[in-house]
Amino acid sequence: MTVEAAAPSPGARLGASLVLLSAVAWSLAGPLTKGVDADVWAVLAWRGLFSGIAIVGYTAWRSGDALWDLCRMGWPGWAATTIGSVATVAYIGAFKLTSVAHVAVIYGTAPFLAAGVAWWWLREPTTGRVALASTAALVGVAVMVGGASGAASLTGDGLAVLMTFGMAVMMVIIRRYPAAPMVLAAGVSSAQLLVIGWLAGSGPGGFGIGATDPLALPGDEIAVLAAFGVLHAAAAVLLTEGTRLIPAPEAALLGAMEVPMAPLWALLLLGEAMPPATLLGGGVVIAALFWYLGRRKS
Repeated sequence: MTVEAAAPSPGARLGASLVLLSAVAWSLAGPLTKGVDADVWAVLAWRGLFSGIAIVGYTAWRSGDALWDLCRMGWPGWAATTIGSVATVAYIGAFKLTSVAHVAVIYGTAPFLAAGVAWWWLREPTTGRVALASTAALVGVAVMVGGASGAASLTGDGLAVLMTFGMAVMMVIIRRYPAAPMVLAAGVSSAQLLVIGWLAGSGPGGFGIGATDPLALPGDEIAVLAAFGVLHAAAAVLLTEGTRLIPAPEAALLGAMEVPMAPLWALLLLGEAMPPATLLGGGVVIAALFWYLGRRKS
């Protein structure tokens, strides 16, 4: 454990705020995914298209030369791109196979995975405050998982675990290589997912792995997936920019705000029931996060 500074720097406060906003944006992913009838591959294709356009547009606006940024991604950028793509496939698949709440609570273990990877790879120590808040968040996650219904798919659970590990590793890579154009890496990942989703679909040129032709989706579903893509782009930009400024375990802890918010959105938008255990566990997670943020400003 290390001795913590009395007050965070302005850069650290900005980083924490950006990561929190990314968690709010990502908490809508489950309801948006479950709100359309399209299969996983069609969702990936359309979401990849719209998020890729938004991210590349942002990169071009910020740097003025997205092509040069692409040339200097290096292995860290391409590693983050590929890991992000695998995690996203698992993420969308998990939402299709199990409840939003169940995916969210599994993702709540990301702080521990990120802390472990950061210690093993970067020898980055974890502060006592982060460890205590993460432990409290884990208690909340355990309460939520203990009250989850037995209908959750084992495959969905496995995909959620794969997604969580991938996100934790990606956060550590971003932290380790802050000079790499990681925002553009998220855009390239969206392009990868567009190609993967299209080839797996049943439309023209597809291999028919999925049952949905991306071009046959009704306009209202395409509109939802367009909103999903833009929201994902915003979340990816916020997470990437914020993680540059704070330690990876802290970023993962702040990202755990998605855990209680995702079931709430599912209730409000889809009518997906929240059992008492979900409410109690989510309350513990929120309390841990606000305690951490409040102490962090002191």
